[in-house]
Amino acid sequence: LVPDPSGVLWWPSESILIVADLHLEKGSSIAGRGALIPPYDTAATLDRLASAIEAFAPRTLFALGDSFHDVGAGDRLPETYRDRLAALQSGLDWIWIAGNHDPARPANVSGDWFDELATGGLVFRHEPEVAAPAGEIAGHLHPSARVRLRGRSVRRRCFAGDGRRLVLPAFGAFTGGLNVLDKAYAGLFERQALAAWMIGDKAVYPIAGRRLLPD
Repeated sequence: LVPDPSGVLWWPSESILIVADLHLEKGSSIAGRGALIPPYDTAATLDRLASAIEAFAPRTLFALGDSFHDVGAGDRLPETYRDRLAALQSGLDWIWIAGNHDPARPANVSGDWFDELATGGLVFRHEPEVAAPAGEIAGHLHPSARVRLRGRSVRRRCFAGDGRRLVLPAFGAFTGGLNVLDKAYAGLFERQALAAWMIGDKAVYPIAGRRLLPD
């Protein structure tokens, strides 16, 4: 499995592109509560996803949950964006994994929908489970990492893993990140084996867990 600076995970032998936490229509959800926020997060996220699909030309795409920010996101999705998503799905086997924000597929979106999916010795789900056996690939926690580099602190989104499980960074435009040393990750990673693949502008940089800093 190859982590990419776009935030996707690439499984070359199976031609599967894996992405987590798109949170489409998060902006409209926040705006609906009265916040003044630009309504362009879905467009930005779909643009980035289109670039990744073009770059890797996968046969299959797995979206690991919270692809839609809430149960009403599909209804709020403008027709232009629905058409753009449908165009991205054309010619691909598109697998949606249910998330805590989107437990069911919106009625106006195509693709197959699963609570979780096991294939090739791996289990793909939205929320990582402490008791899961080795081979879990998940999202949900929006991992980020902080490290000191050349005298300054650098914080970036990251892929986080310990050889038993891997948690993907959030892909959506308005998603942010949670430090991998936060208590929310308790029990998920063996501390001595933890590594963060920090996302740079043009590369992904593996950082040993002992070098990571809390926020």
